[in-house]
Amino acid sequence: MLKSTFKLIRKEQMNWFKKTAGLSIVAGLTAVSGFCTETINGAGASFPEPVYRVWTYNFQKATGTRINYQSVGSGAGINQIKSKTVDFGATDNPLKLEELEKNGLMQFPMLMGGVVIVVNVPGVEINQLKLDGETVGNIFLGNIKNWNDQAIAKLNPELKLPDLPVTVVHRSDSSGTTWIFTDYLAKVSAGWKKDVGCDKSVKWPVGIGGQKNPGVCNNVEKVKGSIGYVEYTYALESKLPTVMLKNCDGNFVKPEISTFQAAGANADWQNAPAFYMELNDQPGKDSWPITGATFILIYKNQENKAKAEAMLKYFKWCFTEGAQSATNLKYVPIPETVFNLVKSAWDKSVVADGKPVNYKSEE
Repeated sequence: MLKSTFKLIRKEQMNWFKKTAGLSIVAGLTAVSGFCTETINGAGASFPEPVYRVWTYNFQKATGTRINYQSVGSGAGINQIKSKTVDFGATDNPLKLEELEKNGLMQFPMLMGGVVIVVNVPGVEINQLKLDGETVGNIFLGNIKNWNDQAIAKLNPELKLPDLPVTVVHRSDSSGTTWIFTDYLAKVSAGWKKDVGCDKSVKWPVGIGGQKNPGVCNNVEKVKGSIGYVEYTYALESKLPTVMLKNCDGNFVKPEISTFQAAGANADWQNAPAFYMELNDQPGKDSWPITGATFILIYKNQENKAKAEAMLKYFKWCFTEGAQSATNLKYVPIPETVFNLVKSAWDKSVVADGKPVNYKSEE
């Protein structure tokens, strides 16, 4: 699985080289002046890590500025930015305005994408199995113990489901992907909302754990009868069968970039305090029901002016030059209208030496 992920990432890196053939690194640095030669460190969510890997590589080639990103999970990313051991944190679990203000932080969305359900059930191929929210909730609560259970069979009359125990696979680390998934379950399953709830880490009623998205994929791949949840790109690269889900409008939809885009289209970022946004169970006939945004956390008051300028220039580059790479890796780039809101927030809130941070490339 990791080999194929690296293959896709490498392809994106080679695409960048083709576009910039004939340009030397010196020429690139001349064209984009004022970049920091220090390393900028970030840590957090594994959900967007395939894109961040491509972005950091290509940005360094274009500018000489090194961005080091560690995929350690959203919970660790939040803790590290709060303890100031990194320059930026990354989380799929957005923070509320009160917590941001308490810690002197601001957040903004970086990408959108889908969390999907993957299975290892003999005879079940990609997007053959159909599930609704109530059934998914009962599976992860441990109330449905076998794949030929009547509730699953009723949704899938055309499938011959095996007499095989269900094994739930979940994240064992503090995870924004878990936050997105459990937020979905809390919206569609009254039992889940009452007994478990939504958080980056929860007390799972049943199942076995895996570290980060790759760990969940590896466990699902190994265990017959298993079911788990991962970010879409990891499901693609592991070649595990995904399932169709019944959405808010009552339609069974496939997990794909068009259905993630449909869910994101209803997001009202203009009226979202501190860009706090939940995209799960959005209305729309084509909306994928488990969709989330991933966020960046930075300090409003930056201690190193040069580093702050380079960091914001990097994020600006990601929103603009990096959008196509995000799409190629099956994520949903943040729309230009939302990026304009983000830039306004930077102008208003991010300062170094008491002055706004300049992130505009010099002509």
